[in-house]
Amino acid sequence: MNQLIMLLQQYGLGLVFVNVLALQAGVPVPAYPTLIVAGAYAAMGGNPLWKLIAVGVLAAIIADTIWYLAGKRYGLKILKILCRVSLSQDSCVRQTESIFQRFGPVSMVFAKFVPGFASVATALAGAVGLRYWLFVAFDAIGAALWVSVGVGLGYVFRNAIDDAMNTLKSLGHYGVVLILAGFAIWVLVRWYRRYLFARQLRMDRVSVDELRELIAENKVNAIVDVRSSLSQAATGRIPGARTVDVNRIVESFDGVSADGEVIVYCACPNEATAVKVAQQLKRLGFKRIRPLRGGIDAWIDAGLQVER
Repeated sequence: MNQLIMLLQQYGLGLVFVNVLALQAGVPVPAYPTLIVAGAYAAMGGNPLWKLIAVGVLAAIIADTIWYLAGKRYGLKILKILCRVSLSQDSCVRQTESIFQRFGPVSMVFAKFVPGFASVATALAGAVGLRYWLFVAFDAIGAALWVSVGVGLGYVFRNAIDDAMNTLKSLGHYGVVLILAGFAIWVLVRWYRRYLFARQLRMDRVSVDELRELIAENKVNAIVDVRSSLSQAATGRIPGARTVDVNRIVESFDGVSADGEVIVYCACPNEATAVKVAQQLKRLGFKRIRPLRGGIDAWIDAGLQVER
């Protein structure tokens, strides 16, 4: 805490600005420790709270505008790029689209409080053509709430923060070991989740060319689109594909024979959502089911027709 206060004394509001800007731009550097300490320092006579909040909001809007413009330029494809670095690749795309579709621009108000949602939501706002002034209005409200919580915690609980830092300092080397151990456990948990995710994705896939041949030979029992309606409206579907609700798999496949070939596709990294649905269908008794390698993007890139 003392080191952060020294940095705040030396660099002032610039430190808060750079830290928030970096985090919202996608750099994995936590901003809340800086905001909390800045709030505690404000209570000791440092920069006023309103200046801290204003600088934090400005930094967030600048970073979010970059993602907004990227979404406007590259469309929904930008979500795929963002979700490749997400810790929840299996739900990143669909979860973001579902939340945005349900709450619309209002989702920007709480986006920064949902891990992995902020950058993806701002890019999605640009991809769906949300007006910039409306985007900035809701994004500014969300950024103000997010920054206010951080500096507010530091301002109100400044004594508790100082006590915690003094306790770690009194532990000496043991305090450093305790912090490093906590960080190591966090890294191991994330690594294990990645390992489980990678193992889950090991499933036989069908290529676009194979699927085209199967369709021509009338050997496909069902083609299943597991994307959100927002994504389907933007890019279209493979002709003849049926839409299913990933939360109601049994009802969605009522009347579909479990013996024929079923192809499942999505628009997410590593066909993650398609794999999850395919595995659920296997447990329901479907004998031959495969995800489409590359999803809808591979189908469109091959120059094949889609239906709206």
